[in-house]
Amino acid sequence: MFKRMHHHAKGPHCCPPQACPTQFDPPHFLPPEEYIRTNYIHTVVPHVQPAHITTVNKHMIDHQYYFPFTECVVNECCENHTLCDMRPDPCHMHHHHHMPHHHHHHHQKYMGY
Repeated sequence: MFKRMHHHAKGPHCCPPQACPTQFDPPHFLPPEEYIRTNYIHTVVPHVQPAHITTVNKHMIDHQYYFPFTECVVNECCENHTLCDMRPDPCHMHHHHHMPHHHHHHHQKYMGY
């Protein structure tokens, strides 16, 4: 594998290589490559819109007026007692003036309402 040079040529002679321990140089840092990992997180946000209902009951009051009455009838009776002639006085009676006596009763009814 190695070529031997003939003595005719001028120059150094090569020996077979030797394995030396591995050497490490300080690392060379390159700019980082960027990778994107996306995580999806499900978040529930409740939105509460309260509502209030007011029921208004309007009572319509109808005032109705009645005028009941009772009725009665009053009958009044008014009497007149009229003396049309003078009554004779038995003690002072004159025989020649003797006249018959008539009593008249007049009843008048007054109907008032």
